[in-house]
Amino acid sequence: MPNIVVIGAGVSGLTSALLLARDKKNKVAVVARHMPGDYDIEYTSPWAGANVLPMATEANSRWERETWPEMKRLAAEVPEAGIHFQKAWVLRKGGEPTDDGKGRLSDALFDENPWYKSIMSDFKDLPADKIPPGIQSGSEFTSVCINTALYLPYLVGQCRALGVVFRRAALNHISEAADFAGLEAQADGTTAATASPEDVIIVNCSGLLSCRLGGVMDSKVQPARGQVVVIREELSPMLALDRVDDEAGQRNSELLYNMLRPGGGGTIVGGTYQVGNWESQPDPNTAVRLLTRLANTHPQLVAEGKTAADLSIIRQGVGLRPYRAGGVRLETEKIALEQKPSAQVWVVHNYGHAGWGYQGSYGCAKRVVELVDEVVGGKFTAKL
Repeated sequence: MPNIVVIGAGVSGLTSALLLARDKKNKVAVVARHMPGDYDIEYTSPWAGANVLPMATEANSRWERETWPEMKRLAAEVPEAGIHFQKAWVLRKGGEPTDDGKGRLSDALFDENPWYKSIMSDFKDLPADKIPPGIQSGSEFTSVCINTALYLPYLVGQCRALGVVFRRAALNHISEAADFAGLEAQADGTTAATASPEDVIIVNCSGLLSCRLGGVMDSKVQPARGQVVVIREELSPMLALDRVDDEAGQRNSELLYNMLRPGGGGTIVGGTYQVGNWESQPDPNTAVRLLTRLANTHPQLVAEGKTAADLSIIRQGVGLRPYRAGGVRLETEKIALEQKPSAQVWVVHNYGHAGWGYQGSYGCAKRVVELVDEVVGGKFTAKL
């Protein structure tokens, strides 16, 4: 029975642990600095919207294609997961391309003829009388929104039901995860490692912290800062606008989107996409711009004659998306144990999802399972 240690308890780590634990041949532990219920600027998943609005190009769409059926199933059949269906409008201002080479949140979402219309069964173009002023075109389809405050604990519960053990630890080097091989829960609530550090496969879902984790230190990873406002108004449809221009008419790092979280989670209004910005505190001027933009564009608010000042704010927040130049890292590597350089351990990397971690979570986790099976089957040679 392979001993697997997953680093990270965000959506990527928890989903990877869940699919690995469903295979009864695996013994799985999750080791993380932060756990669901924590709100830390370096722990990205709780800050996400989150929803499903496909962002990948068609050539790189596998992860989102494979995740969408599971998100639909959860929304339809598992209310405790905290996911519900919501109508989505994708609005295009037209003009300059949406891709500025900095991995913007939009990516291929705003293509005129998007690949994802083949998986969204009710996809259609918006008629002219529904398109807000200043917008060139738009599309409509049914998507889902995820209340992360409900969904992350749901994943933990599903993992625990399958025997996954959880342990808090602040790792300085990726090979330290091997010390938790064969982790088992004790009667007093503590945990103990019961296997040799050399008899383990590490799954690295450390997200943004992959740029600081010893043995990885991925210089391609940096934050893509997202600032949002959460309001009490229940708004539909879910909006996504491809481009927001500044006062001089130049493109900036801000977007317009909103999504209604299920279970009384409020409506998320965003947002920003500031690559390389580590600032954890919300900027009040940005918040005013976000709400003003929403009030001027959202059809429900326009019909009700509401302004930004009429909106009821629950809180403001900042999350740091784990952006990685070149895209997600899904591959294997063999790393020497820091405490015993003569020994090596297999690592499966799954990080660098930027703004699409939830909507690609099951697809990427399926790939993690495939890579673990290939390692166990001896199909790989070490990459040193």
